Amino acid sequence: MKIRLPDGKEIELPEGSTARDVAEKISRSLAKEAVGAIVNGEVYDLFKPLPEGAEVRILTRKDPEYQLLFRHTLAHVMAQAVKEFFAKKGYDPEEVKLGIGPVIENGFYYDIDAPEPISDADLPEIEKLMQRIIKRNLPLRRYVLEREEALARYRGKDPYKTELIEDLPEGEEISFYEQEGFTDLCRGPHVPSTGKIPPHFKLTHVAGAYWRGDESRPMLQRIYGVAFRTKEELEHYLWQLEEAKKRDHRRLGRQLELFHIDPMVGKGLVLWLPKGNVLREELIAFMREEQVKRGYQLVTTPHIGSLELYKTSGHYPYYAESQFPPMELEDGEAYLLKPMNCPHHVRIYAMRPRSYRELPLRLAEFGTVYRFEQSGELHGLTRVRGFTQDDAHIFCSPEQVKEEFLGVLDLTLKVFGTLGMGDFRVRIGVRDPESDKYVGDAEHWAVAERQIQEACDEAGLDYTIEEGDAAFYGPKLDFVVKDVLGREWQLGTIQVDYNLPERFDISYKGPDGEPHRPVMIHRAPFGSLERFIGILIEHFAGEFPLWLAPVQVVVVPITDRHHDYARKVRAELEAAGLRVEVDDRPERMNAKIRDAETQKVPVILVVGDKEQEEGTVAVRDRRSGERATRPLAEVVQDLAERVRTRARE
Repeated sequence: MKIRLPDGKEIELPEGSTARDVAEKISRSLAKEAVGAIVNGEVYDLFKPLPEGAEVRILTRKDPEYQLLFRHTLAHVMAQAVKEFFAKKGYDPEEVKLGIGPVIENGFYYDIDAPEPISDADLPEIEKLMQRIIKRNLPLRRYVLEREEALARYRGKDPYKTELIEDLPEGEEISFYEQEGFTDLCRGPHVPSTGKIPPHFKLTHVAGAYWRGDESRPMLQRIYGVAFRTKEELEHYLWQLEEAKKRDHRRLGRQLELFHIDPMVGKGLVLWLPKGNVLREELIAFMREEQVKRGYQLVTTPHIGSLELYKTSGHYPYYAESQFPPMELEDGEAYLLKPMNCPHHVRIYAMRPRSYRELPLRLAEFGTVYRFEQSGELHGLTRVRGFTQDDAHIFCSPEQVKEEFLGVLDLTLKVFGTLGMGDFRVRIGVRDPESDKYVGDAEHWAVAERQIQEACDEAGLDYTIEEGDAAFYGPKLDFVVKDVLGREWQLGTIQVDYNLPERFDISYKGPDGEPHRPVMIHRAPFGSLERFIGILIEHFAGEFPLWLAPVQVVVVPITDRHHDYARKVRAELEAAGLRVEVDDRPERMNAKIRDAETQKVPVILVVGDKEQEEGTVAVRDRRSGERATRPLAEVVQDLAERVRTRARE
């Protein structure tokens, strides 16, 4: 058979040849360095037979795909080590049943049904066994079995592998990988031997996982691991994990008294405490101010809506599994907790005839919506059942889409810039031309996709185009923001929608006197306020810039005789619009300072005899590190200006 190489050269090989054969044909040195291959755009190992006419590029340890290969093989090495671990305890290795062991971001996991529980304390011993398997440089072998022969291997012994095989489509190849007596059902790909795995990995924790994600099925133990090419990469990642624990918004939310989730109130329902509500209201005020500058009109809609509204919009029953059940009344009416703001905004648009002269019409709302997230998916503020969106919908003509997109881009960049979140990438989701899931006219789609790309070009934004990533009703743009730990968060989605105007049959009278269908643009730079604040807490580690901080200044009097001056300082700061507390507890000054620092208050002002006499304050600025005595009036002016300008600091 013929194989095409990256340089266009063709080579002849016998039928059934592998990437290893290709590497050996090219050169002995490449065959020695080879760890896998890209075959027609797909990652192959050196064992899997190549298709006729394949385009093949040999992979070495220098290629990024190497990580996928060695992480996958590490999952097998871990499973082998777990079997050895229980064999040392006197169990038959066959008593360890294996579920699935895929590659995930930064590592791998394996779902295991073990004869006794595995704890985090067992992981170091399992790691040692894995390191020994790697050092032994065990060669891997791939082979294929017929369906009945594969089932005979597991039937009556391992229900998980039996089920996986039974669920494979008839005629699909059933492959296995083996290393020194350990065999696993697997599609691959893998490195050629365990010695090709870098020893820079760590098993991080054990968690419960229902078989195939079904709560009615057995609970297995999932062992997670991370793995990298170099020791430095592993150490950096482990540092990130520890730093993430310190920054965990759930822990800081309790420490700083920002929010509370009470089981008596309900899972996934947030109670904003006074300090957290200040943070929330500051963000809302910032967004409201920017929206008004840009010609948005603010509206408010109910927390529930008629079921017919959501049937018309298509949100019900198509997304019923993510919504709370309808409330059915005796008179036959039915209502739904609002899952989306957009249908309500459409009905505001539709309340009377519209003219092209009114477009673009920009309606904005801080609207609370409700989604029925499964209990296991809830996570602090980032996955909740009730959340508020900085939602807006722009109704415009097709010709206005590009200009409106530029306006939304400008607003989103203003938000990220103000909050110091400048490390982001942009992706544009467009149609998959082979799919029939999309609604709307193909010509309109083409125009919208072009306008979005032109808007990004004019804004100077680099972007990637993700074919098939569009919503079914129109193309979209996502901002993916990287926080200080290097984690990525999707924020600031902008979507073009041809579907809802059609479903609700809304129109405007054009210059020609004829009705025309408007285009809708959905946008929410924050997305969910709850999720956004959760991300901000972790991004800033609770050390918010001055304008956002719930308590901006704490005044610390050294002794009781300085209380009156401390209150005078507070009064002047409050008159300038700052949020200030006086710590007049009968505690030592250092204890008061330490408590304010624990609460991550941006500015501490210490006052004693000298400050009282001179009308000054001793400034301790958390962010700048300033330690200086300055006139009170000067400090008030400086802090007020920092708040007014929402200084990034």
